[in-house]
Amino acid sequence: MKTVVVGGGIGGLASALAVAGQGHQVLVLERADRFAEIGAGIQLAPNGLHALDRLGLGDAVRETAVRMEALRFMDGVTGEHVASMPLTGEYRRRFGNPYVVVHRAELHGLLLDACRRHDGVELRSGSGVVGYEQDAASATVVLDDGQRISGDGLIGADGIHSALRGQLVGDGPPVVSGLTVYRAVIEMTRVPEELRSPTVTWWAGPGCHFVHYPIAGGKYLNLAASRDDGATEAFAGVSVTRERVRREFTDLGEVPHRLLDLGEDWRSWVLVDREPVRDWTDGRVALLGDAAHPMLHYAAQGACQALEDAVLLGGMLGARADELPARFEKYNAERRDRTAQIQLLARRSTQLWHPAGQAARDRNALLSSLSAAELHDQVAWMHGARSFDSADALPVPGPDTLPVPGQDTAVRAPRRAET
Repeated sequence: MKTVVVGGGIGGLASALAVAGQGHQVLVLERADRFAEIGAGIQLAPNGLHALDRLGLGDAVRETAVRMEALRFMDGVTGEHVASMPLTGEYRRRFGNPYVVVHRAELHGLLLDACRRHDGVELRSGSGVVGYEQDAASATVVLDDGQRISGDGLIGADGIHSALRGQLVGDGPPVVSGLTVYRAVIEMTRVPEELRSPTVTWWAGPGCHFVHYPIAGGKYLNLAASRDDGATEAFAGVSVTRERVRREFTDLGEVPHRLLDLGEDWRSWVLVDREPVRDWTDGRVALLGDAAHPMLHYAAQGACQALEDAVLLGGMLGARADELPARFEKYNAERRDRTAQIQLLARRSTQLWHPAGQAARDRNALLSSLSAAELHDQVAWMHGARSFDSADALPVPGPDTLPVPGQDTAVRAPRRAET
């Protein structure tokens, strides 16, 4: 079969490798003039590395990634260490992989090189797609210059502003979250030694939180600070001053401000996502990654879920073109519950990060009462996933749940006998 993939990001390249790995021909169309990736750090839990293993890239990623030793949750106002989830020892034995962070460009580069080496993958840049057409035997993408390219099937991996989703789902623009994130990257040599650690660290404050972790082999520290400011209009990559960042996070204490003050060239984004939908396939057309289930980055699972999509879809295609619509439907059915759960949990994560006063003290008491084993139990459904299908999904959680520190997955409050 010939499959056309729209989008040359992480999800698109991963799906191209997965499909080509089954013996099919793949054409990847990228809107930009060249295949490249921008951004800073990506967190990869064991499930993401398992997906990369199935693409033959797990070892290469582990070689370049920074292995995290813990996810640390701090009270950003008092400086109190509330809880940590250890990511070594039992965690790695249980879930079969470390928890790592990589630079987005590094991961994209490894996928791109693998596609370039594969005889079954053709890469074409400068090819903006505006829609699709299909009949009983083929699917055709329509480019912005009017050109049409046909294949047996079409995979839309063109991101949260997907033109293919606009036609297939028709749900309008993304949902504005009311949250603004400020990002910067600093050289690790500028960070005081006592503040350097191979951990993902969260500082939670009233209506805000700040996270940092090392990237690029430990050469840099990635900074991301979020404010619940009620923003109503989306924007991306807008430069802001250090003074603006200081004003937005005055509620945080001395230690987080030492790091925030080191940040230079700050940029800001208003976060957006979309509502989960049940169906993201249409005959010979299927969506993947952010085109199918965009999620707030607080789940630290966006890249992982795109990789899971890719390897599951690639393995399900089979050899017969006439079976493609049914295969796409099965892929959709296997993935929608798991991805919807993570989308919703990512949204609700601010219930954990942003309380103030007594609510923050109650949160601290709950999280500090959980053992390492209990924290591992709560993320097992996600971090331990190997099949990436409905067997790895849970019912969408109820109101008695909180996200795990650092992961935004569900921690169920332990039930205690009433006295």
